[in-house]
Amino acid sequence: MQDALLALTKYWTDRGCMVVQPFNTEVGAGTLNPATILRVLGPEPWRVAYVEPSVRPDDSRYGENPNRLQTHTQFQVVLKPDPGNPQELFLASLEVLGIDIHAHDVRFVEDNWANPATGSWGLGWEVWLDGLEITQFTYFQQAGGMTLDPVSVEITYGIERIMMALQGVSHFKDIAYAPGISYGEAFGQAEYEMSRYYLDDADVESQKRLFEEYAAEARRMLDARLPVPAHINVLRCSHTFNVLDARGAVSTTERAKAFGRMRTLAREVAQLWAERRTELEYPLGQAELPAAAEVPTSFPKVSGTRQLLFEIGTEEMPPSEVAKTAESVRKALTEKLAATRLGHGTVTTYATPRRVVAFVTEVQAGEPDAEKVARGPKKAAAFDAEGNITKAAAGFARGQGVDASELHDLDVDGVTYVAVTKPDPGRGAAEVLSGVLSEIVTGLRSDKNMRWNDAKLSFTRPVRWLVALLGDQVVPVAASTLTAGRITRVHRTAAQPTVEIAAAEGYLDLLRIHGIEADPARRRTQIVEAAQELAATVGGSVDVEGESALIDQIVNLVEEPTAILGGFEPAYLDLPGEILTTVMRKHQRYLPVRDADGKLLPHFVAVANGSVKPDVVRGGNEGVLRARYEDASFFWRADLQTTPETMKGELDKLAFEEKLGSMAQRAGRIGRIAQSLAGTVGLDGDDLTTLNRAAELAKFDLGSQMVVELTSLAGTMAREYARRAGETEAVAQALFDLELPRSAGDPVPATTPGALLALADRFDLLAGLFAIGAKPTGSSDPFALRRAAAGVVAILREHPSLRAITLPVGLAAAAEQIGAQGIEVPAESLAEVSEFAVRRYEQQLIDRGDDHLQVAAVLPLAEAPALADETLAELGRQVDTEGFAELVAVLQRARRIVPAGTDPSYDPSKLTEPAEVVLHEAVQKVTPAPTTLAEFVPAASVLVEPITTFFEEILVMAEDPEVKAARLGLLATIRDLAAPVLDWQALGTSLG
Repeated sequence: MQDALLALTKYWTDRGCMVVQPFNTEVGAGTLNPATILRVLGPEPWRVAYVEPSVRPDDSRYGENPNRLQTHTQFQVVLKPDPGNPQELFLASLEVLGIDIHAHDVRFVEDNWANPATGSWGLGWEVWLDGLEITQFTYFQQAGGMTLDPVSVEITYGIERIMMALQGVSHFKDIAYAPGISYGEAFGQAEYEMSRYYLDDADVESQKRLFEEYAAEARRMLDARLPVPAHINVLRCSHTFNVLDARGAVSTTERAKAFGRMRTLAREVAQLWAERRTELEYPLGQAELPAAAEVPTSFPKVSGTRQLLFEIGTEEMPPSEVAKTAESVRKALTEKLAATRLGHGTVTTYATPRRVVAFVTEVQAGEPDAEKVARGPKKAAAFDAEGNITKAAAGFARGQGVDASELHDLDVDGVTYVAVTKPDPGRGAAEVLSGVLSEIVTGLRSDKNMRWNDAKLSFTRPVRWLVALLGDQVVPVAASTLTAGRITRVHRTAAQPTVEIAAAEGYLDLLRIHGIEADPARRRTQIVEAAQELAATVGGSVDVEGESALIDQIVNLVEEPTAILGGFEPAYLDLPGEILTTVMRKHQRYLPVRDADGKLLPHFVAVANGSVKPDVVRGGNEGVLRARYEDASFFWRADLQTTPETMKGELDKLAFEEKLGSMAQRAGRIGRIAQSLAGTVGLDGDDLTTLNRAAELAKFDLGSQMVVELTSLAGTMAREYARRAGETEAVAQALFDLELPRSAGDPVPATTPGALLALADRFDLLAGLFAIGAKPTGSSDPFALRRAAAGVVAILREHPSLRAITLPVGLAAAAEQIGAQGIEVPAESLAEVSEFAVRRYEQQLIDRGDDHLQVAAVLPLAEAPALADETLAELGRQVDTEGFAELVAVLQRARRIVPAGTDPSYDPSKLTEPAEVVLHEAVQKVTPAPTTLAEFVPAASVLVEPITTFFEEILVMAEDPEVKAARLGLLATIRDLAAPVLDWQALGTSLG
């Protein structure tokens, strides 16, 4: 291992990096060494490489886990500014270490890195070696809350993992560290003892006190304008926080507060460091970025119709952005071409992780000639009374480069102007496309954008090359520093990684020759067919429908899918299936293999990218999965030795939110709120017994080691542990249901007790956090309150039997329990939450494709989502029935004419005209009016003709004030009869 560190040091120093030493206080990553986190700030160039022992208390495993250590070795490289080819430099460094990049599956997999404690973030990848993460590769975007210019590239090697792969060992202890000395012999004792300290023996109160002391010292150093010692104390805060986290003494909310505090300090450290470097006048100079490309001024001519190929070459895009980018490029190209006069055929796009490809068929040689009409001043202002041209018209003609005699009349919407018509020669196809394609590149955007060494471009990952061919001719395109040509890039490990394209028409086949499939539909078919074929060899299959989302992700992770069958020890099947599949899907992107009954088999299908040695890649992936399953087994065994009640007791140590109390207090509130809601709906019998017991155990699995490690298994593990503790299946299912739905589109609770617990959970979250002012702002929603509100709506929509629980009823039950802790829950905040949830309901309907006017019409009912759903469905039926549009029209007219605040009462004796008497009698027949749309429409249909006649024959605003009041009161009565049913005004005139 020490030889590998020396080899990396030599490789990077040969490429201009300076070597510095590890830092002298605990850091969780080499990033936090001042040689990275401070040096990436400001305009000075900086290339550095160093070894960094990185301490992560939460990764403590007593030395038992083969891949997880509390102190692991990183090799850190910072390249400032981005050199333009950092991935290629990195791959070459792996070869220096002895890794055969042609045999192994080396993959760049999306990883959006962030360090909230220092206010730093960047975009990039985890680098996988046969499924094992060996390196973090990041384009730094911010540090200390400051935007970085220029952008730095950070490469962080995980040395132990690389050495395990190189030496073919399955446990870090077996790594040959030096001649005759293993890693375990050198560091095993320290690994065990520090694991004991971090997981079991560190004193929580002492660590909390240290956190406060370090934070105070950091503040004092900032006041003294000493950024380096201030930074050291921020690092000590961070490490102390990590110790507390490993001890299970930090909740989600407490974490957010601690991060906010450390982020504030780190931001001030960064600002002070930048100020000090400015004061020192940048001793290292200022970095230079590539110059902008020259804008094309000459363009090739083509004849006939040809196909356009436009390729945007990138570094590996996140899989979620691949298809979206292809579609946005197709749409933008279609719209921009439509704004020209250039004739063309269909626009088609394809995408892989490294390229977005657009084809346009039958592109004409050029635009047809046209005439351009320029409008000048009004004719009345263009000539004086004697018919002489005015200065305004003369100036217009001069500006257009024509003689005033060439001006002619132009009529626009009945107004006459003077104008000039000039020829507008068509441009050649290459000239038109040059501008359009440049705009496509500069307009690229994604959900999360980044910068690199190109100051004018911003996208999900760096754009590195462009190809633009019209037939066999290069279309000159300049986009910031990039120019288009005919050279594309294939696999980085290919003998010839760049390839010349002769003509647009042969591009897709050329890529296929080099092992790249640009068409995602074909990649998907290849993956599914290969996976099923491999699974069949062990008597299994892949659930293509059930794994559809994962398959879609895999499609956009590879350019040349190579499916490989792997296996694991059957003993791991003793773990709950959800644990196994969560690890496979979420962490490794493996496809689970199942038997004919749907049971898991001890096999999986991994999909490598490109040509590899299957046995090598299989062995690596199996080792990774084995390590992850060992982790899961460790947590599972530990948790099974603990009762649910004991786990529930651990919640006392977890602070939910400073004002709202501990997680135990929150769990208690959830139980009591659920019981209150049960009373609202009259729950009884076995369901009530189930609810009461599940309420006692609510959220207990948050105190389990498994859920601390794999948070997405909350609820799943509650069900598993409850079953094994002897609870009834109904109780176990209710505890599982409590966490549903986890996200949009997820299933809602299957049982009534589970639905009540899930509602209680979300009502407590919403009422409590809104009450203390922690509501979402803009795109920031750290407590996922939008998801919580959407969950409430989804549950109430799917459980109509709970219709008695409206939003105000549920929130009031939550407010009562929160108030019992002495926390004020203002009525205004509850109203705000209710409106917040109604907006989530509205969005669900719009996303489903419902008519926006009909959605708006039922929104007043949305505090009872099931009722609003039923009304919306009935409205959809009614809009096509005879007479409904007329009913809507008369009700809208009645409401429009009545001033706001008009009392719905009147003296019938003041109504003497026949039309108003008939209307009064019709109203009496309808009163009291039904409140459901299905019943109201036939009942109120008797009002249509009388209201129509009333407005034709009666002057509502009569001179006699008593008559006027009676007529308005009559109309107000009609208004209020209809109001509980629907917002009739929201339907507008769409039904007329």
